[in-house]
Amino acid sequence: MFKAIARIARTPDLRRKIFFTLGLIAVYRLGAFVPSPGVDYAAVQTCLASGSTTGGLYSFVNMFSGGALLQVSVFALGIMPYITASIIVQLLRVVIPRFEQLHQEGPQGQATLTQYTRYLTIALALLQATTMTSLARSGALLNCSIPLLRDDSLLTVLLVVIVLATGCVVVMWLGERITENGVGNGISLLIFASIAASFPSGIAQVLQTQGWRTFAVVMVVGLLTMLAIVFVEESQRRIPVQYAKRQIGSRTVGGSSTFIPIKVNMANVIPVIFASSVLMLPGILIQFNTPQDGSAPPAWVGFLSTYFSGGDHPVYMALYLLLIIGFTYFYVSITFNPQEISDNMKRYGGFIPGVRAGRPTERYLQYVISRITLPGALYLGIVAMIPLIAFVLIGANQNFPFGGTSILIMVGVGLQTVKQINAQMEQRHYEGLLR
Repeated sequence: MFKAIARIARTPDLRRKIFFTLGLIAVYRLGAFVPSPGVDYAAVQTCLASGSTTGGLYSFVNMFSGGALLQVSVFALGIMPYITASIIVQLLRVVIPRFEQLHQEGPQGQATLTQYTRYLTIALALLQATTMTSLARSGALLNCSIPLLRDDSLLTVLLVVIVLATGCVVVMWLGERITENGVGNGISLLIFASIAASFPSGIAQVLQTQGWRTFAVVMVVGLLTMLAIVFVEESQRRIPVQYAKRQIGSRTVGGSSTFIPIKVNMANVIPVIFASSVLMLPGILIQFNTPQDGSAPPAWVGFLSTYFSGGDHPVYMALYLLLIIGFTYFYVSITFNPQEISDNMKRYGGFIPGVRAGRPTERYLQYVISRITLPGALYLGIVAMIPLIAFVLIGANQNFPFGGTSILIMVGVGLQTVKQINAQMEQRHYEGLLR
């Protein structure tokens, strides 16, 4: 390990990229603690001290902002508007033929889609900044009756909205700069940094509240979970493809053998984000429909509070698992197109041994995808349920570090970044990062 680090340090170009990446991550983390102008920082700390911002909506959104949401800092929106915009643009490829055409045009079309994503990010950032400012003005943002703005003037409200939206755009810019001039995917690394920042406090909370014995069990379970995630994320079904020989002029091309790698978890962490977002809605409805004067809430609010407020009810867990499975099949069906792959193989003289080209190949690929998606969906569901199970067994909150969206993102981003560094090491030294 130390020899690999020494080889990285002796490579000027790679060393510069890594330091550039770490520098921008440090800027991002610093911005998470810079209070937004117009926000009463003392009132924010008072609301945080009341302890009314744990679990549910706050835990999920605050995780992606690295704690910036609860601090109402300049980066309070984090990278969530960009993630939402990216998912929307990707899903619109199914609805808008022009988007699918741009996707198939190569780098130029991808650049146009990226520009659309940026415009949508700005629109979503303004919308979310306006909503957050409105909630902060009334004190509902942190479940606290204390207004978080210094005053109710229009100038102050506009200032906070502009600062929050601009902070989101700056975060998006930092991520793109890391992707272009650093190591790894910039947006993924910023999310990684946000989640990693909350790990020490989550682990310390388990130690303080549960003792050494439970802490040791949690660490062992966490290690086994990470090993299982690495194993599944690296698992793939390889479908062999044979290319027939063709005569082009005086040259003979083709005749090679390759394979189509189909990952067990093709949907990555997107289904978990979708399912978590859907299950946020009951919590939002409960928050905005609970009477503030202490009177009894409506019957439907009580129903939602019973089954969906804590996250520990079996109905909530079962629905969460079913949503993850359903969204996994939905997302894979959008991102993996058997017809397109079959047409490309037929165009270049490729075929799967034992399967006819054309429609039979398309049906075979669809069959393989439907079979391999089920274990991938169950894997996502089980990992995402770990924080809920820990909540029931040891009384941990939903910031439980080893499980759910956080551990999936951290392990996945870590694997991708190590692979990129390894590839760059092999280009320069013919020897990878890991032997």
